[in-house]
Amino acid sequence: MASVILSPDLICEILRRLSVKDLLRFRCVSKSWCSLIDGSDFIKLHLSHSVETSTNLSIFLNRCREVNIYSVNIDSLKTAQRLEFPGDESNKGRGFVVLGSCNGLFVLLKCPNIPLPLFKMWIFKRNDELYLWNPSTRKSHMLPANEIGFTPQVFSPPHVWYGFGYDPISDDYKLVRIVQSFCLIVDFLESEVMVYSLKTNYWRRRKDFPFYVKDARLYSAVHVNNALHWEVSTKLVRNYENFDADFDVIAAFDLGTEEYYAIEYPDCLGERLTTITNVMGGCLCLVATYREVGVDVAVDIWIMKEYGVKESWTKIISVKTFKCFQAAPYVLPLLFSKNGDKVLLHVGGMLFFYDLRSKKADKVNIDDVPFLCHDVGTTVESLVPLNGNGAMFNNKNQHGGKTKRKNTERDDILSKRIHQV
Repeated sequence: MASVILSPDLICEILRRLSVKDLLRFRCVSKSWCSLIDGSDFIKLHLSHSVETSTNLSIFLNRCREVNIYSVNIDSLKTAQRLEFPGDESNKGRGFVVLGSCNGLFVLLKCPNIPLPLFKMWIFKRNDELYLWNPSTRKSHMLPANEIGFTPQVFSPPHVWYGFGYDPISDDYKLVRIVQSFCLIVDFLESEVMVYSLKTNYWRRRKDFPFYVKDARLYSAVHVNNALHWEVSTKLVRNYENFDADFDVIAAFDLGTEEYYAIEYPDCLGERLTTITNVMGGCLCLVATYREVGVDVAVDIWIMKEYGVKESWTKIISVKTFKCFQAAPYVLPLLFSKNGDKVLLHVGGMLFFYDLRSKKADKVNIDDVPFLCHDVGTTVESLVPLNGNGAMFNNKNQHGGKTKRKNTERDDILSKRIHQV
């Protein structure tokens, strides 16, 4: 039987539609397939196709300091897959906090085995042990240590915020760390901003953050439109010419220029209990929670349809009486359903689908998840490598030298057998 020879373009078109799990298996077909799948152009093509077609998307679920992180496929939302943590044997049984995710990469903060009250003290007084992790390829990379560069005041312990995202201009993944020591009573604010580059595997000091961060989630920023976003107040702003009065805004850090700018809230928010930002459908999203007379909790959810344009804020959900919201510390919108008529919400450790037409919510029951989840977000399977200068390893083989040689020999054998057919 004559063999059929496929053109490289057709092979690439077929492969980009596959899952990461299948692609990792197909690396063994031949040297040329391995080279194609490992190439940066194909990795970007596969990622772009997954995002544009909403394939290979999932939700990650985690409870702070818990040993397990779970992944749930968005198309089914029925069963969860437990993900193996990165690193060597010293990480077995250790919990992690998810500080952010972007294009299939996670930033994890390793937690100590200490009681919860001590953990709450430690979370603001640490020299963090941070990992970059791609659970799809099972690769991880421990970031270089980076101590806080100033001595906080006794009356004001340091608070730490992170943000993680991709800069297409420099083709680099960046982690931003903001450390602030502040006291509203004595009108005091000190800050330090460090930026880690995956491409160089170094931390760099950047211009101080000119806002007082008041983000309720404490850990991670919202990544949208090539920028990281935090909820802030201008109350303690120093030498920032655009703000003469005290009010709340969303501060953004441009990952390309590494400059700051501000995005204003909708005018009609009024007095609210809390606000939470997120990204949904590629747009900046805002949740405002109120306490109204005769209503335990009222919730409004807005999206910014045109980024940076204040007038484009559009309210998509307004709930006055909804039992599942009443005891929740916050409501976090995650994504639209495929036909756009429902919104998946994270409420008080549980997931709900809210119907935009009927204005009713249905709880999403996921098997195999034995806890209420604190850290919830969306992610996409990807082949994005961890190509910093530090050591890289997978879960089963930290050094990887012999494995690489064996894989090369295996590819040679398979390649010869395929050409002989």
